[in-house]
Amino acid sequence: MFGLFSRDKKATEANAAKLEQGLERSRKGLFAKLAHAVAGRSTVDDTVLDELEEVLIASDVGVDTTLKIIQRIQARVARDKYLGTDQLNALLREEIAVLMKDPAPMDPSIKPYVIMVVGVNGVGKTTTIGKLAHALKLEGRNVVLGAADTFRAAAVDQLRIWSERVGVPLVSQGMNADPAAVAFDTIESAKAKGLDVAIIDTAGRLHNKVNLMNELTKVRNVMRKVVPEAPHEVLLVLDASTGQNAIEQARQFTKATDVTALALTKIDGTAKGGVAIGISDQFQVPIKYLGVGEGMDDLRVFDKHAFVDALFKPD
Repeated sequence: MFGLFSRDKKATEANAAKLEQGLERSRKGLFAKLAHAVAGRSTVDDTVLDELEEVLIASDVGVDTTLKIIQRIQARVARDKYLGTDQLNALLREEIAVLMKDPAPMDPSIKPYVIMVVGVNGVGKTTTIGKLAHALKLEGRNVVLGAADTFRAAAVDQLRIWSERVGVPLVSQGMNADPAAVAFDTIESAKAKGLDVAIIDTAGRLHNKVNLMNELTKVRNVMRKVVPEAPHEVLLVLDASTGQNAIEQARQFTKATDVTALALTKIDGTAKGGVAIGISDQFQVPIKYLGVGEGMDDLRVFDKHAFVDALFKPD
């Protein structure tokens, strides 16, 4: 069975092809700019590095991360004395991969494995939860969803639709219920029934950062009354197409709670795929999932080497 977490060769090849397709717009935009930066030059000199810096910043890699990449390439040029522009692509892949963290795998021995999902409204949070539940179910795991984003009736309804579509149970108390109580009931149900994974949706937006921090802290504390180590993962969902706005959202949520992994959605609909590099580097939080399409199966476990290979693959 070829699931999200499969290491089967055919599944790996299919995932790589889907990733390349999803990054097509980002790759073409980046390569056109890189080609212009090195046009007519045979060596990587200061002029090429200045052009490369502009290319990376324009591709939403971010200023801080771009400067790190440029400094690393400068060090390689100084060490090797001569670096041809034809080697630049491979060198970029190497240096960018070094800056990105590898995600930790889910520990199947922990039951229930609790995932708290955070992120602003509109980034694809509920859809990501649904796709993840579907992928886990394909792997043979029993999953329950908790509708703890109780400030919007639409959020509860959307999660209910996904639970029915995927065929997994949903714990819900309706709009304006206490989110922490929903999280408690979800994990208690998962524990009592011996389920493998509990995925808890949380409020997409509160009117200030203090409220957000207090709400998420309360939810975490209540979870730990049932499972002391919960949540085992705090997954922040970001919309890649928003570029620098995604970086700002990551900044706010990493301040509000202990984010342990990222999911980037809508990577297939944007030329801003470079934002993945900046977010992973700046916040030292690994990207764990990429949304590469609208289908139920269009969620991929993030592999930094496959990502940079797809992003910098020549035409």
